[in-house]
Amino acid sequence: MIRGLCFVAGTLAALVVSCTAQTQQQKAIITRGQSTIVLEPYAPNVIRVTLSLLKDKATAAPGYGITASPAEREWSYEETDSADVYRSSRLVVSLQGGRNVGTAPQQSTVLTNVQKTQASIGTFFNGSAPWADIRFSTPDGKLLLEMNGWEMSVPNYKDGNAGILNDRRPSDDAFYQVGATFASPSDERYYGLGQNQEGYLDHRGRTVQCWNNYTATGGPTWCIPFVVTNKGYGLVWDNPSQTTIEPGFNEQSKWTSQVGTRVSFFVIAGETTDEIYAGYRMLTGATPLLPKAAYGYIQCKQRYITQDEVLQVAKGYRDRHLPADVLVVDWFYYTKMGQMDLDQKNWPDPKAMNDQLHAMGFQTMISVWPRFVPDSRFYDSLLKKGWFEHLADGKPTNGLPYDRAGSDIDTTNPDAAHWYWDTIRDNILNKGFDSIWADETEPDLPPNGSYFHIGPGTQYFNVYPLFHTAALYDGFRRDTNHRALTLSRDAYLGVQSKGTIVWSSDIYPTWDTLKRQIPTGLNAAASGLAYWSNDTGGWQYLPTVHHPEHKPLLDPSDARDNVGDYDDYPELYTRWFEYATFLPIMRTHGSRNFNEVWSYGKEAEPILEKYLKLRYELMPYIYSLGYSTYQTGAPYMRALFMDFPGDTEAASQIDEYMFGPAFLVAPVAEQGATSRRVYLPAGTDWYNYWTNERLHGGQTVTVDSPIDTLPLFVRAGSILPLGAPVLSTNEKQVLSKVRIYPGADGRFTLYQDDGKTYAYEKGVSQITHLHWDDIASKLTHDGAPAWTGLDEGLVEIVGHK
Repeated sequence: MIRGLCFVAGTLAALVVSCTAQTQQQKAIITRGQSTIVLEPYAPNVIRVTLSLLKDKATAAPGYGITASPAEREWSYEETDSADVYRSSRLVVSLQGGRNVGTAPQQSTVLTNVQKTQASIGTFFNGSAPWADIRFSTPDGKLLLEMNGWEMSVPNYKDGNAGILNDRRPSDDAFYQVGATFASPSDERYYGLGQNQEGYLDHRGRTVQCWNNYTATGGPTWCIPFVVTNKGYGLVWDNPSQTTIEPGFNEQSKWTSQVGTRVSFFVIAGETTDEIYAGYRMLTGATPLLPKAAYGYIQCKQRYITQDEVLQVAKGYRDRHLPADVLVVDWFYYTKMGQMDLDQKNWPDPKAMNDQLHAMGFQTMISVWPRFVPDSRFYDSLLKKGWFEHLADGKPTNGLPYDRAGSDIDTTNPDAAHWYWDTIRDNILNKGFDSIWADETEPDLPPNGSYFHIGPGTQYFNVYPLFHTAALYDGFRRDTNHRALTLSRDAYLGVQSKGTIVWSSDIYPTWDTLKRQIPTGLNAAASGLAYWSNDTGGWQYLPTVHHPEHKPLLDPSDARDNVGDYDDYPELYTRWFEYATFLPIMRTHGSRNFNEVWSYGKEAEPILEKYLKLRYELMPYIYSLGYSTYQTGAPYMRALFMDFPGDTEAASQIDEYMFGPAFLVAPVAEQGATSRRVYLPAGTDWYNYWTNERLHGGQTVTVDSPIDTLPLFVRAGSILPLGAPVLSTNEKQVLSKVRIYPGADGRFTLYQDDGKTYAYEKGVSQITHLHWDDIASKLTHDGAPAWTGLDEGLVEIVGHK
C-alpha cells in the first residue's frame, strides 16, 4: 500500500482541496474533495477508470457484460508534484493536479477581471462534479486520450431531465445523470458503438443515440458502448442506460448516460486494432465457434406456414443440387403468443419433419418470442411469480391498445431465465429443432419506466439482450450436446460470447437500404461483434409498384407472382445476394410470397446459384476465419481502417471492406450500375478475383461489374483454401485446391473440427499452418495434414502456368 497527500485546483472559494491517494490490491483509489477516482488495471494495456461522488459506487465492480477480473500485472503507482501516475509497460495514466498544483499565487492577492467574472458566475451556476483531467499515454510519451471533465448531476428542470425521477422507486439507488468529456483531435476517427443505420462509418461529427430503438432513423438501432479509434486505443463505456455520444464536436467527444451512480469506462491501448479487440475479448468474453452449418446458407422467409412447405423447400434445394444448411421456421406457428406449442393443423408432426430434414443434411431454427398473452397457458404462473417486466405497482408492462401480444418475460431474473430455457427445451427443441431465433430482444416493450428484477428499466435500458441470449446459451451448454446458436435482434456488451448472430432487424427492400447496410455492418463488426447479418433482400413487404431509375438489368416478367410490379427487384435481390455471400452469416429473409433462389426469375436464378456455390467453395477459408475470431476476438468483416491504418483514403471508404485477410469486397448498390469505382489500398498489390489481373495498390480503378459480377479483389500474398462441392456442411468437404496469389510472403491457418460440439475447446481439432515464401515461390505447411497426395496436384499459383 502506498499513500501520499495531493492537492487539486478548486473554485475561487476553495482554491486548495486536500485529498488522499492509495493503492489497495489492484487499484489506486484517489480522493479529490467529495469525489473518488479509481484506477484499476486489467492488463498492461487495459485499465478501468471510475469517478463518483459516492465512494462505494466508485470502488464497486464493473457492470453487466464485463466478465474479466482486475490484474495488477506490471503496474506501479507514484505521486509527483504535478500528477498521480499509474504506470505499466504499455500505458501511463496521469491524473493531473498533484501536491503543488492549485495553490493560490503568493505574489499577488489582486483578482483579474476574468477571475472576478468567474466568481460572479459561480454565485449562480456551477458544475456537478470536481474537475479532473486524466491523460492516457504510451511510455514513450505519445498521448492516446485525455479526459478533461466529468459530470454526476441530479436530474433537474434546467437540464430538462427532472421527469426521469418518476422512473425510480424509493428503494432504488438515487438517479444521477453521468458523463465524461474527452479531447478530440481534428483527425481522430470513431468506429463501432453498435448498430446505427443512417449510412455512415466514422461517427465523428454525428450524435449517436446508443440504445435499443426499433423506430430509429434508417432502421432499428442497438447499443454496444465500445468505440475503436485511429489513435491507438478503444474505449468501453460501462453504463447500460440510454447513452448519447457526441464525438468530435467543439474539439471534444462527450459521453452522457441518462442514469448512473458513477462514470466508469475502460481504455484499451493497442498498436493494432486487433490488439484492441484482444483487450475487448479479455474484458467481455471470447466469441465461440458457431455450429459449422451457421457459416453456410440460412434459408428463411416470413413465413413458412406448414411443415409440408418447409419440406418442399428443402426438396427444392436438394433436387437442384444446391447447397444449403439451415431452414428457419418464423413466427405464428403457435396457437397463441407464449403458448410454446406448434399448431397441429399446420405442424402435425414436427419431430418427423425434423428427422427428414436432418437426413437431407439440414438443420432447423425456430423463432421463439419472449411475449406471453394473458390467456396463454403460462401467463398466470409467470404473473404470480413476478417474472414479467413490470410497472412500479407490479402490473406487467404491455403495449395496449395497439400491441396486443402480451408482456415480456424478465430474463434478468435467474429463476425466470432458467424456466424460460427449460420451457423452450421441453416444448419446442424436443421436437428436433437445432437452434433458436430470439426475436424482439430489445425487449419489445421498451423498459424505460418499467422494472426488471435487477432494477429500473431506465437505469438498465440496454442489458436485456445480454441476459436473454445468456439464458439460451447457458441452457444449450447445460442440456444439449451441440453448439449453441441464437439469432438475436439486439446486442449489448458481451453478447458475442453467447453463441449469437445479431441481425439488422426489419429493414426495407430498397436500394437505399442496401447501400446503408454496408457501413451499418462494418460498425457492428467494429463493435467486437463478429457475427452480424441482415435480411438479404429486406424484410418489409414490397411496394405495389416501384419504378426503377434505369432499365432493370434482369427481366422481372417471369417472377410477377413474387415481385409484383417492382420491376427492378430481381436486380436488387441479386446484388444483395452477392453482397451476402461475403458476410459473416449468409441468411435470406423477407415478406415475399417466395424467397428461394429460384423465386426471382430465370435470369436471376443462375447468378444466385453461382454465389451460393461460391459460398461453399470458400467454406474452408470462412470457417478458419471463425476460428481466428475465437482465438483473437478480432472480426473478419473489417472496415479498411483496421488493416490499412496509414492509408487515409482507405479509411474514408464506407462501401468497401476486407473479408478476412484475403478479400477486398466492393458491393454494387446502385440500380442499373454495370461498373463501379474501387479504391485499392496502398502497400500491396491486388488481383481481380474474376480475371486474375494484377494491379498496384494506392489507386482507384473503375471495375466492370455486370449483374453477375461482384467487384472482388484478393491481396497479394494471400493463401486461399478452396473446398470441393458439397450440399451442406454436414458432408465431409475435401480441399479442391490451395490457391496462391504471389507478390508478398503469406501465411494462413487452416482450421478443421467436427463442426458440431465444443470438443474444440479441449484442443480436438486439426490445425494446419500454411506458409508462402514469395522469393522462393514455394508453399510449405506444418501441423495437421490437410490433404493427401502431392502438393503439386493441389496448389495453384495465380499467374504461373
